[in-house]
Amino acid sequence: MSDIVYVTKEGLEKLKNELDHFTTVERPSISQQIAEARDKGDLSENAEYDAAKEAQGMLEMKIAQIQQKITNARIIDESQLDTDIITIMNKVKLKNLKTNKIQEFTLVPVNETDVRKGKISVKTPIAKGLLGKKVGETTKIKIPAGMLEFKIMEIGF
Repeated sequence: MSDIVYVTKEGLEKLKNELDHFTTVERPSISQQIAEARDKGDLSENAEYDAAKEAQGMLEMKIAQIQQKITNARIIDESQLDTDIITIMNKVKLKNLKTNKIQEFTLVPVNETDVRKGKISVKTPIAKGLLGKKVGETTKIKIPAGMLEFKIMEIGF
């Protein structure tokens, strides 16, 4: 049995769009490449044919993975979340107690991570160290580079 994949409505829509692109654009393109390579003659020594077949296999694997994610997707109902404790989909304002810098993160499902936008996966060490904490609490979090200590300033959306 596969793991449940938690996603936002936007994340599920992105998965569906990606699947649609692979099945309606990429799959026909690779089929065309295979047909063209097959038309060139002897398949036993045809590198183009081998490459196209390999690309087809990789694409079919990606399609199957996305279909599995969509099948196992559970949409996170943001209206059911609160800001009393840190949970998935919360935006958290933290103060690094060593540097006194303020940082903001939004804890998101793994497949919606975007560090440039401040969206970190709930599976990261920082997020794991924050889950369940309340405003005003401090927490020490072990990361590969050492220990970080944060004070939770705000919890929101």
